[in-house]
Amino acid sequence: MTPDQNEEYRAFRQEVRRFCEQNVSDALRQRVRSGLRATPEGFRQWQGILFHQGWGAPTWPKEHGGTGWSPVQIHIFEQETAAADAPPQFHQGLELIGPILFTYGTEEQKARYLPGILSGQDWWCQGYSEPQAGSDLAGLRTRAVRDGDHYVVTGQKLWTSYAHEANRMFCLVRTSDESRKQDGISLLLIDMDTPGITVRPFQTLDEQAHVTEVFLDAVRVPVSQLVGEEGRGWSYGKVLLDRERALTATLGARLSRLLEQVREAARKASDGSRNLYQNPVFRAKLAQLEIEVLAIEQMGLRMLADNVAGVDTGPRGSMLKLRWSELLQQTTQLWVETLGYDASRFAPAGSAPGSVPLDQSGPMSAYLHSRVTSIYGGSNEIQRNIIARRALGL
Repeated sequence: MTPDQNEEYRAFRQEVRRFCEQNVSDALRQRVRSGLRATPEGFRQWQGILFHQGWGAPTWPKEHGGTGWSPVQIHIFEQETAAADAPPQFHQGLELIGPILFTYGTEEQKARYLPGILSGQDWWCQGYSEPQAGSDLAGLRTRAVRDGDHYVVTGQKLWTSYAHEANRMFCLVRTSDESRKQDGISLLLIDMDTPGITVRPFQTLDEQAHVTEVFLDAVRVPVSQLVGEEGRGWSYGKVLLDRERALTATLGARLSRLLEQVREAARKASDGSRNLYQNPVFRAKLAQLEIEVLAIEQMGLRMLADNVAGVDTGPRGSMLKLRWSELLQQTTQLWVETLGYDASRFAPAGSAPGSVPLDQSGPMSAYLHSRVTSIYGGSNEIQRNIIARRALGL
């Protein structure tokens, strides 16, 4: 695919670029550019802006409120929003449960939930991991017992991203005990204001509260909130995990943008005798990363095309997720090395706004947060097992 040799795609790129120039606020741009994640309010703000433009769901089909864009258009959109320092769209509702609902959900579920996902009005969290069921997700113990027209859910979820911001949760629960532990699992949609739910945020390595533990104490969930068939939740959960890994197909453009920021920082830094960007050792590190990021960006574009065409991408999502996480960690590490001592002026949670300039506090925060990418969505060890089994037949 050669997007910039096509007049239609060149015009589309200009349209997205003008839109970003007019709609990405300075505050949002500065935060993302510094390396910090957008705040929940920032994510909602950006989703609302895209929704009003009709671009709320770039990867969804038109009949469900999406754009119906081609893979090349999605790729161009990601390139231009990354270049404009706009945040990525928060994916839990948009890219995970949304497609599951318009594929397997009832008409009532589609009518109730899809509009809120598109507009950003609803914030979804993912009730998957548990204290004894992280990488071995099928070992989950949160139980749902049928009581008339309700399920009664009791258990605990852990590492639940932004549950303290969410008003909805899609949750895997055990509805029966089978000899094969992947069986007897169901997928429920739970309103977070239902009595019996307690959410406790906690800080991670970057001293931010991205994740929580969620306690479910006899939470009554209407049977109408079951997605698909009872006991087939593992099948839907696997699709969700595949989609989560496939999300990295669109993230190559953001790695490219990150490398541009490292390059800019190097031009302002010194190795003691000259501009750091002129240092051959630094340039060799940067060049190696640029080559590998270009390769992963092209691989992501191919995967997007396969997804839209309905072609089985095999283990490619695992390959992308694995390599993307490694490159993100290497890139943020080089960013911190570029800043040197200044990167240690990390602004911890609760510090006064502006106490440390964003261009100094952001890179260290990005570096620390990048550590989690080789764990979430299935650890990199799990991805290697998938590649070994599905690609190599081991």
